[in-house]
Amino acid sequence: MLYHLYKWLEYEGIHVPGMRLFDFITFRVLLGIILSLFITVFYGKKLIKFLQKKQIGESIREEGLAGQESKKGTPTMGGIIIVFAIIIPTLLLANLTNVYIIVMLISTVWMGAIGFLDDYLKIRGKKIAQQKGKEYKKSGNDGLAGKFKILGQVGLGILVGTTLYFNGEVKIWREYIGTTTDAQKSTITIPKTVNGKTKYFVESKMPVTTIPFVKNHEFNYSKLLPAAWRDYTWILYILIVTFIITAVSNGANLTDGLDGLATGTSAIIGSLLGILAYASSNLVFADYLNIMYIPGLEDLSIFIAALVGACIGFLWYNSFPAQIFMGDTGSLMLGGVIASLAIIVHKELLIPIFCGIFFVEAVSVIMQRYYFKYTRKKYGEGRRVFLKAPLHHHFQVKGMHEVKIVTRFWIVTVLLVVLSIVTLKMR
Repeated sequence: MLYHLYKWLEYEGIHVPGMRLFDFITFRVLLGIILSLFITVFYGKKLIKFLQKKQIGESIREEGLAGQESKKGTPTMGGIIIVFAIIIPTLLLANLTNVYIIVMLISTVWMGAIGFLDDYLKIRGKKIAQQKGKEYKKSGNDGLAGKFKILGQVGLGILVGTTLYFNGEVKIWREYIGTTTDAQKSTITIPKTVNGKTKYFVESKMPVTTIPFVKNHEFNYSKLLPAAWRDYTWILYILIVTFIITAVSNGANLTDGLDGLATGTSAIIGSLLGILAYASSNLVFADYLNIMYIPGLEDLSIFIAALVGACIGFLWYNSFPAQIFMGDTGSLMLGGVIASLAIIVHKELLIPIFCGIFFVEAVSVIMQRYYFKYTRKKYGEGRRVFLKAPLHHHFQVKGMHEVKIVTRFWIVTVLLVVLSIVTLKMR
């Protein structure tokens, strides 16, 4: 809104000292980080006191893990402050007519609402149990039913996939392949001076993504279909987008099991996505890195800055020993937002690398569950691959301190993020 106010003042010829700073995307990005940090740190304490007053605390399943008892009653649903710390700076500083900003604001509210409903139902179940004089036992049946969570994630996937495929503002620029003379005569080419050279570009709406470690690193999803079916590429694309959003969202949700683990990991991943979004929005950087130039993506850097700032600010209270948990309100939202951002910058095939922690956590649960069922059927008793799943609990059972597990997972995420950046030139 401040950005639009500045544009209106500029249009009216009204000069306000310092307002021209809003022309610089870097200024708005830095302001977005500062504002989101302020919101989470300053209002986070107020939220903790409010949740404590309302007795909105976490219920911990008895699993015999170290430090488990001390976590009981810790306020949950802290993801609310993360959601607001993302939305408010974005509304103030970004171009609200930008299709990517609209998509990401909807994604944030959408997944935040699903997580909030899940957390609310769990808390209500606990209070009902207390009123009946029974001990509340956390199980897989409380909260929002799994099928409704999946339905919400699928709904977001359809929305994001449909928008990115059909919206006319969503496009990439590709360098014109042909002679300079033909490019100069053509009405569809766009001349741009890049690094001192005039290059010609054409707009493209093809559903492509980046393949890591491959020289000709772009892949068109339509190639997955027979030639006769390629008019239906949009269906395939929406299915792929839906699967990615659902998988990453659930992976982030499973990762949120130790103090600061999901929050810090998301902040590191968000930093990478911010770099990718900024580079893809700048024709000079995109040309140097040989990545897609995506016009209109620069405002997405503001949204990502707010995301990173919100996660770092939340760590002030969520780091060990946590004073508040984000709950599904935060974890489902962060996963869905990260997946949507990766798809927008056409780097979704890099997700198994930079979201490696989310990926491994989810795979550990799947392996544990299906191996247990398989061995129970074959040998009469269930056996386990890990001491406990998700993976972070496996290390807890082995006696590793929670802080060491979280720190090491963060370090691994940093290494994976660096590897993802390296893939831009390592082909």
